[in-house]
Amino acid sequence: MTAQARLVAVGLLAWLVPGAGQIVAGRVRQGVVLFAVLGAMAAIGLAFGGRLFPFQPSEPLVFLAAVAQWAAGLPRLVAELAGAGRGEVVAATYDYGNAFLIVCGLLNLLVLLDAIDRARPGAVR
Repeated sequence: MTAQARLVAVGLLAWLVPGAGQIVAGRVRQGVVLFAVLGAMAAIGLAFGGRLFPFQPSEPLVFLAAVAQWAAGLPRLVAELAGAGRGEVVAATYDYGNAFLIVCGLLNLLVLLDAIDRARPGAVR
């Protein structure tokens, strides 16, 4: 496998499963912690009544929220398949739930970039 193909594979894996890119790069403890923390963030967001936003290009903020949530990868996919995230607008914690779900995805993007950086040839592990 070429170096560029390895980086793409690590990037896809890191996006799909939070922390998996760090595990592949040899940082097992960091990967497990990231998996647990980002998974907990998604679970808390759903427990707080957060909404899984659909892709609606006609509503720019809803569209951006959906992009950010899908950046979480597996937690977002599992929540979608489980039928969770309908969003309880009347819940006092609704906005907090949305924030947790959105930030979970955005943090996973940073985790993904870290995994790709660590998987580069000659990178400090």
